[in-house]
Amino acid sequence: MGRFKRTLGPAVPIAGALALWIVAVATVPAATTPAAATVTTGTQAPAQVNGYVGEETCLTCHEAQSYKGTAHAFAADERTPAATHGCESCHGPGQAHVDGGGDKTKIVNPKNLTPREASEICTTCHDRKEHALWSGSQHDSRNVGCTTCHSVHTPKGPKQLKEATEPALCVKCHANIVNKQHRFNHMPVREGELVCTSCHNVHGSANVKLLRAGTTVDESCTSCHTEKRGPYLWEHAPVAESCVTCHDPHGSNNDRMLVAKQPYLCQRCHVTSRHPPTIYDGYLLKNSSNANKIFGRSCTICHQEIHGSNSPSGKAFLR
Repeated sequence: MGRFKRTLGPAVPIAGALALWIVAVATVPAATTPAAATVTTGTQAPAQVNGYVGEETCLTCHEAQSYKGTAHAFAADERTPAATHGCESCHGPGQAHVDGGGDKTKIVNPKNLTPREASEICTTCHDRKEHALWSGSQHDSRNVGCTTCHSVHTPKGPKQLKEATEPALCVKCHANIVNKQHRFNHMPVREGELVCTSCHNVHGSANVKLLRAGTTVDESCTSCHTEKRGPYLWEHAPVAESCVTCHDPHGSNNDRMLVAKQPYLCQRCHVTSRHPPTIYDGYLLKNSSNANKIFGRSCTICHQEIHGSNSPSGKAFLR
């Protein structure tokens, strides 16, 4: 017990030292603590940070009624710091522009940038989902940018397009393709049932021709035309290669949007067969009397399963 008491003996001096240390800490000025410094810094107006003046300052000179309430305005408020939301999300800090009395050279204007430079601003936000493959895509590599097709402040159509409809916009560059839609009496795009982006992802795709679905033309077509998908017991070689071997998806003067009338379409490949492959065999070579029947009735009258057949006896794609 004696040894135990001697061990506890110094407790009184230690308690006194602890009391002195607490008093010393308490006398330190509160303003020098990190917490106080943080509060002091936080009182600075957000609009003054890094040269940003805030959207309300911009609106004192610029009327932005078409911009207010749009998806861009709301998205900017949510995705960027308070000091950079609104106009300055795309146009950059506006302090120098304001101090210069509205000097246009002191603010970023996408209209004065190259298409690729303007797209770099847009892709700071639009870099996911449909826009994930924009960089290096066919449009990007051909100096077509976001502002070529879209207008944030003065849109005329959906998705902030510069024209009222997608075909009206695409025809400016793809006139030879869009004009094909007037060749056939029934065209879903012309009738408003489909638009260009129903099949194409104009912002970039892993498929050919900027097609949305699959990695081949066939996979894109059969995403809607599922009855032609296969696989079949008897495959028709042109169908297995590509639908556009026989069909023009943008429009044609021929039935079923074929690239040529029957039987001339079939005779591009079938130059020899059991019956006359061409009309010339009957009239010029005089080796058949059935050539007129081939021309009059055409091939698919009998070969109706032309896309492929699952019948054990369907080698000839007969009905």
